Amino acid sequence: MFWWLGLALLVDGIDGPIARKVRVKEVLPNWSGDTLDNIIDYVTYVLLPAFALYQSGMIGEPWSFVAAGMIVVSSAIYYADMGMKTDEYFFSGFPVVWNMVVFTLFVIDADATTALIVVVASVILTFLPIHFLHPVRVQRLRPVNLAVFFLWCALGGYALLKHFDIPDWVSLAFVATGIYLYGIGAVLQFFPSLGKSKS
Repeated sequence: MFWWLGLALLVDGIDGPIARKVRVKEVLPNWSGDTLDNIIDYVTYVLLPAFALYQSGMIGEPWSFVAAGMIVVSSAIYYADMGMKTDEYFFSGFPVVWNMVVFTLFVIDADATTALIVVVASVILTFLPIHFLHPVRVQRLRPVNLAVFFLWCALGGYALLKHFDIPDWVSLAFVATGIYLYGIGAVLQFFPSLGKSKS
C-alpha cells in the first residue's frame, strides 16, 4: 500500500504544473481539476493512511479508532478551507499529509504514546495559521527543499524494500529529513527574509 501512496505523493507534486502546461482548464472548461484533485488527495492522503493506522493497532484500542476518526474529520474540514494556501504557496495549517506522517510512524516503529502525540499535535496544527511547505511550488530554498524531499522519498523507499528492517542511521536520517519538511515552512514564516533572492 505504501508504494502506491508514495507514487501518489510524487504524482501530486507534478500534476498541477502539467495540467497548467497543457491548459486543461481551457480544453475542458466544464471539468474541475481542483475538485478531482481534492477527492484523490483525500483518499490517498487521509482515508488510506487513517485506515492503515487503525488496522495496525499501533495506538491500541480504543485510541487507534479515535486517532483515525480525528484524522478523517479534521482533514475533511481542512479541505473545505478555501484559504489553505498562502500567496507564496505555503499551506496554512498542517496540510493533512497523513500518508507521510503515518508512514513515518511505521518506519520508526513508534510506540503508542509517540504515535498518539504526533497525531493529536498534527490535528491541532491543522487549524493554526502556521505555514507548511509545498516542496515544489514554494520558491524560497526550493533547491534545498526538493533535495530533502527526494532524500526522504529515497530513504522511505529503502525502508519499504527492507520491510522496515533498517539500520539506525537510516531511521535517523529519515526522521531528520521528515522533521525538516514538517517544520521548514514555519521557520520561513517566522524569518521572512530567509531564502529570498536579493535584488
